[in-house]
Amino acid sequence: MAYNNNAAYDLNLFDEENTYSSAAPKRREEEPVRKPKKKVKNNVVEFSEEDKLKSRRRRHNPLKLLLGGASAAVVAVIIGFIIVGQVQLTELNQQIISAQETLEDTQSIYTQNQMKLEANLSNAEIEKYAASLGMTKASNAQKEFISLEGGDKAEVSVQKSENIFTKFIDSIKNLWS
Repeated sequence: MAYNNNAAYDLNLFDEENTYSSAAPKRREEEPVRKPKKKVKNNVVEFSEEDKLKSRRRRHNPLKLLLGGASAAVVAVIIGFIIVGQVQLTELNQQIISAQETLEDTQSIYTQNQMKLEANLSNAEIEKYAASLGMTKASNAQKEFISLEGGDKAEVSVQKSENIFTKFIDSIKNLWS
C-alpha cells in the first residue's frame, strides 16, 4: 500500500472568523430556498338545517329495541341460572365435606369402642368375671360320661299329606332335587 504524502489541508477554511488569508474563495452566505406553498383544500361540508335536524333526531326501530331488550333479558336469566347453580354446587360440596368429616369421626369412635370391647372380652377378663360370680373351671368330678347300649340310631318321622295338591307339589320338588 502506498500512502499519498502530498495531502495537505488548511484548517483556516473551517474557522468562522477567517482572519488568515487564503487562496480559497470566500464563502458566501446562502439564502434559504423557499418552497412553494401548497394550496389548502377546503374540507368543510355544509349541511342544511333539515339534515342537521335529521342527524340530531335519530329514530329507533321498536322491533330492534324489543329484540335487544329480550336478548339482554335472556342473557341475564342464563347468567343468573349459572350463578345459582354454582352456589348450589358449592353448598352441596360443603355438605359432602361435613358429612365425610362426620363419617370419619363416627368410624373413629366405632373403632375405639370395638377396641374397648375386645379388651373387655379377653380370656383373662372372662375368667376373672366368672371367678367373681363363684364359678370354677370344670374338673373330672363334674363331668359325667354316658354310654349307649345299642349304638347310634336314627328315626325318620313320616308326615301325613293332607290333600292331593301337597302330594303333587312334593312330587315336583322331588323331580328337581
